This record gives sequence, C-alpha cells and structure tokens, in this order.
Amino acid sequence: MPMDASEIVERFFAEVWNRRDFAVLEDIVDHRCVTHQVRSASDPISTAPRGPVALRQHIEACLTAFPDIHVTTDLRCTCGDHVVSWVTMRGTHLAAWQGIAPTRREVTIRTVAQHRVEAGRIVEDWVIVETLGLFQQLGVVPPMQELLAQHEAKKT
Repeated sequence: MPMDASEIVERFFAEVWNRRDFAVLEDIVDHRCVTHQVRSASDPISTAPRGPVALRQHIEACLTAFPDIHVTTDLRCTCGDHVVSWVTMRGTHLAAWQGIAPTRREVTIRTVAQHRVEAGRIVEDWVIVETLGLFQQLGVVPPMQELLAQHEAKKT
C-alpha cells in the first residue's frame, strides 16, 4: 500500500534527520526537487534545486556543526499533497557553521516546512527557519531586549 504525503514527510524527519539514514532520500525525494528558503526581505524568495544528493549535503553540513541534532514534530497538517510541519531541532554547536566558530552551546531551532509530494516523492518544499533566535543563542546577535535598547539609544 503506497504511503500518503504525511507518511513520506514523517520518514524525512524521522529516518533521514534523526536516524541519519540518507539512503531514504533516494526513495522519498525527487531528483528535480526544489527548495524555497523563505526570509523576511524585499528580495525574491531564494530557490535552489535540492534533489537527494544536494539535500544530503545540506543535512550533513548541519550535522557536522550540530552532530547531536534531533528533530521533533510539534504540529503537522496535511491538505492533499501538501504537508506543513512545525518542527523543533535541538543540538549542540560543536563545529563551524556559516562561518561561526563552535560555541559548544545547546540550541533550539524552530522551523516551518511545507512539503509537496507527488507520486510518493517530495518534489518541492518551502522552509522558514527562525534564524534570529538561533543567532542569538549562538551569541552572534544580542538578545531582543538589548537590540531594542540599542535602537532607542541611537534615537536620542
């Protein structure tokens, strides 16, 4: 019996991210898959091809920096071939990531991902990562209260 869209996405998080079983990517991700990185900016949404090989490289880069990362699904909603997942990733920053030297800090990364599944394979996804909070946890950006205080100080 074929898996439904929600089961495909569950395999992505449980088997690929949590169990590090990258062979699953060949089964569940289409080679023409495209990822849309959604950010708050006036620029167009960033789009990149993310077939199984590129996706594995992306995930492995995250796992190099945060080797103990674990993903928990907080909420999942399915509407036809679209699956929206609110996930929490927790891990420890133990290697350089995005040019940031390892901080050894434990972090919580909140993410929303919408996957579109066709014929049992992920063909497209839209991803929003709450990077401000992540950068604050890594000490790259000051806490919100400090940012607001700095802003107020500049106005006077």
